[in-house]
Amino acid sequence: MSGRGLPALSSDAGLSRYLSEIRKFPLLTPEDEFMFAKHLKEHGDKEAAHRLVTSHLRLVAKIAMGYRGYGLPVSEIVSEGNIGLMQAVKRFDPDKGFRLATYAMWWIRAAIQEYVLRSWSMVKLGTTAAQKKLFFNLRKAKSNIGAIEEGDLTPGHTATLADQLGVTEREVTEMNRRLTGPDSSLNAPLRSESENEWQDWLADDTLDQETRLAEREELGDRHALLTNAMDTLTDRERDIIQARRLQEDPATLEELSQRYGVSRERVRQIEVRAFEKLQKAMSAAAA
Repeated sequence: MSGRGLPALSSDAGLSRYLSEIRKFPLLTPEDEFMFAKHLKEHGDKEAAHRLVTSHLRLVAKIAMGYRGYGLPVSEIVSEGNIGLMQAVKRFDPDKGFRLATYAMWWIRAAIQEYVLRSWSMVKLGTTAAQKKLFFNLRKAKSNIGAIEEGDLTPGHTATLADQLGVTEREVTEMNRRLTGPDSSLNAPLRSESENEWQDWLADDTLDQETRLAEREELGDRHALLTNAMDTLTDRERDIIQARRLQEDPATLEELSQRYGVSRERVRQIEVRAFEKLQKAMSAAAA
């Protein structure tokens, strides 16, 4: 990546200034983006990498704003998103025929979601697709049905949300308590035995973004394995896996059954088969 530094967002108080700074970087035309990406891929051009990264910092900020409701410092969320962006730039292949923004969005969201889940590990979140969907979509779903209460949800709201998000009412109640309870406060301790608070994370000058990027190469390699393994799937299998497991708001079986004109059980079977193919392909590539 480029040796040139990126604008720093050291605390949430500097958010407006940071947003103003990144707006100064010009957006690239498709032709310029292709040229810089080719120079980076073929020659390791650091200036090209810098131009590609800085022209997409606004995309990172936009995505990061969608994760402000988890009691975590925006400065950290943006920083993690920027790491995802740099991983995307490093691996982007302009000859595939799509824009960098389309490719980078997955990397940015994956980096941010990993950080959020890692930071919330104290509440022992589940790892199923339905539980992750619940974690990342409960606030939005509550807003959509007018459930603005801070304490426990009403039985009616709980039932509606459970149906919409594909989980049990008990899971909705438990997750809502985690997200609205004292642990979500910036003044809450990071862990029960810790004296540090969430707000202590607002500034972190220990590691710059590129050092942290280097430390996460192994994660990037796993993502690369997944990307290559996706090529072993049919178009329908790939679409279903992406819709069910790789996007921020997973599609329901009902939605996909209507899209393809098959039963929900058939969609589930295709998803399971595609996931098994992915695991086999990734295992073979890693061997």
